[in-house]
Amino acid sequence: MISIKDVKKIFSTKNGKVNAVDNVNLEINEGEIFGVIGYSGAGKSTLIRMLNGLEIPTEGVVSVAGNEVSRIKGASLRKARQEISMIFQHFNLLWSRTVRENIAFPLEIAGVPKKARLERVNELIKLVGLDGREDAYPSQLSGGQKQRVGIARALANNPKVLLCDEATSALDPQTTDSILDLLVDINERLGLTIVLITHEMHVIRKICHRVAVMEGGRIVEIGEVLDVFQKPKEPITKRFVQQVTEPEETKETITHLLSAYPNGQIVQLGFVGGSAEQPLITNLIRHYNVTVNVLQGKISQTQSGSYGTLFIHIDGESDEVTRAIEYIHSQKVGVEVISHA
Repeated sequence: MISIKDVKKIFSTKNGKVNAVDNVNLEINEGEIFGVIGYSGAGKSTLIRMLNGLEIPTEGVVSVAGNEVSRIKGASLRKARQEISMIFQHFNLLWSRTVRENIAFPLEIAGVPKKARLERVNELIKLVGLDGREDAYPSQLSGGQKQRVGIARALANNPKVLLCDEATSALDPQTTDSILDLLVDINERLGLTIVLITHEMHVIRKICHRVAVMEGGRIVEIGEVLDVFQKPKEPITKRFVQQVTEPEETKETITHLLSAYPNGQIVQLGFVGGSAEQPLITNLIRHYNVTVNVLQGKISQTQSGSYGTLFIHIDGESDEVTRAIEYIHSQKVGVEVISHA
């Protein structure tokens, strides 16, 4: 569905040339929800803008839905863009138009007859959950409702690809989750290919099938979301994963425990899939002469299955603690000794 081959984007500035995107190669499958994550300046916004021709690569080829958007221009590019829609962080709605009129706008531009426009708009209003708000203006809507209008408008011309540029960054956590749930629903109902960029690992964890991590204009890591959570390779990926798996208070808890308990080991356990549901701690206490203190833990769901992280303090005779940790290894659970007390 989307192919990016040997793509570079170089900007000329007063301070010299900047390689915003540096030799990126990427294939995104039809019907996939694909995430691109990186901090500010990583190149992710430039990359996504090249998918609809808003930026032209300095080198390389970008193909989307059978169209080589990196080379076509004029009418051909405008036609290709009808199959590539985009939603934005700050909604980009027309403030003088109602919800219905905002959604109808791309259909007007495409020359769709009035009756067909109205039918399509009514379908989209139901799809995104805006029944009863058809005649409201953007100033009368909440942030989540505005983004729903943006999504409906983006879907008006039945695109094959939906690009999401930090689409939930301006929303509170609860509203963010509702918008992400809507995107998953749209993906499943319409078979739409969704590409989203973000700096929030929660967004990736919740809805993406695969993720690419960008740093300095390059893709430094790519893989299935569950695999990336289980075994992040690059330091930047580990920091992103820690956003979800290791809340800040965990460090405080560990520091407190180290001072409170002079013996034992602090261990981080990583669970994936079915291993996240086994009674590991119960078996550990039952079969080994150790005490186990649970510091903190959580189980999160990804599109491919569950992923869990648990921090525990194991105390007892040295040999028995070692045997207990070996048992955990045998249960296909990731084990990392954080510190020796």
